[in-house]
Amino acid sequence: VDLFDYKPALAKYAGKNVSDVVDNKGARSTGGLFPSPYKFARHGQSGHWVSDRYPHLSRMIDRTAMLRGVYGHSISHAPALFELNTGMIRTGFPSVGSWVTYGLGSDNRDLPGFVVLYDYRGGPIGGAPNWGSGFLPGAFQGTPVRSKGTPILNLNRPTSLGSPQQREMLDYAGKLNRQHMAGYPADNALEARIQSFELAYRMQSAAPEALDISQERESTRKLYGIEGGNPGEYFGSQCLMARRLVERGVRFVQLYSGGGHGDNNWDAHGNIVGNHDKHCAATDQPIAGLLQDLEQRGLLDETLVVWGGEFGRTPQKQGGNGRDHHPFGFTMWMAGGGIKGGSSYGETDEIGYHAAVDRTSVHDIHATILHLMGINHKELTYHFSGRDFRLTDVAGKVIDTVIS
Repeated sequence: VDLFDYKPALAKYAGKNVSDVVDNKGARSTGGLFPSPYKFARHGQSGHWVSDRYPHLSRMIDRTAMLRGVYGHSISHAPALFELNTGMIRTGFPSVGSWVTYGLGSDNRDLPGFVVLYDYRGGPIGGAPNWGSGFLPGAFQGTPVRSKGTPILNLNRPTSLGSPQQREMLDYAGKLNRQHMAGYPADNALEARIQSFELAYRMQSAAPEALDISQERESTRKLYGIEGGNPGEYFGSQCLMARRLVERGVRFVQLYSGGGHGDNNWDAHGNIVGNHDKHCAATDQPIAGLLQDLEQRGLLDETLVVWGGEFGRTPQKQGGNGRDHHPFGFTMWMAGGGIKGGSSYGETDEIGYHAAVDRTSVHDIHATILHLMGINHKELTYHFSGRDFRLTDVAGKVIDTVIS
């Protein structure tokens, strides 16, 4: 209700209880209804509503398809993030990036098929299960990369060790591991460890080059907002790294904006303006720059971009001028990769409380992502513990309305 889902009715009902307007039985109560402090306007030929916090993105808005009726099943960060990433609110299940790389593999044997670029202030709440492979082979888990400092820790060969020596040591370790694995043919963890050693060896030359954004022209870096003192400097670096990885055949790249708890992420319990001003300024130019750069390079049509979080924020006030967690109705958007730019699907009610029209589950979003990647979500399965599992479980429908 502060970024993409314009709700002028909140001004009419300002200060009233949610229950005076909609049925909110079972939800925890906070303050009265709270109009957005931001101005909204329609942008582009599509007329998508966008908050004034996103001036750069608003100029690229016709490339996006808005999903305005998304809902989830948890009001807490970690299980909601697990649902967004794995389709389930509990741990132990493969992430969407793991499913995609399991289904399609990687186009570059010297780089991981699935890379996670997390915020320099910390990883997402819930940690590694958000990009874990669950019961899929460990080789399909995400590889974390930092946006500040050394991108991948412990990757470079020690200066005291020559390349031939390292290769000899790796071959000998592989020989011993395979001898051991002969007695445990179903040990996916050991097979993944062997593959990870080999991949790390190849990444010593491939990864530093792929992640070195200093090779980019100054004009490209400025497009992403990568300038000293610019609030988008670090997220812009992540976005530019993502483009470079995609160009080099990495199948799935996931970026996180915000890290840890509190004001370092979008968790605006006490002050929506102070929080969102900061995080919108840090992401606006980078995400718009990524869309523009992909388009200029002819990559946008073959690169699917998905933007969203584990839930939205309540239309009512909390803790002064903040908003609480809200999984009952929120907005995500997609662009590129077969998406019909300028389209929209779903609506929340007049105050943005419930997803009311064309309700969109996380399973629907996952089904659509797989479809756009050329995968039938009902056929991508893995047999584990006596049954076939899939990313969308027994649900999920492709959102045809937003597909070109």
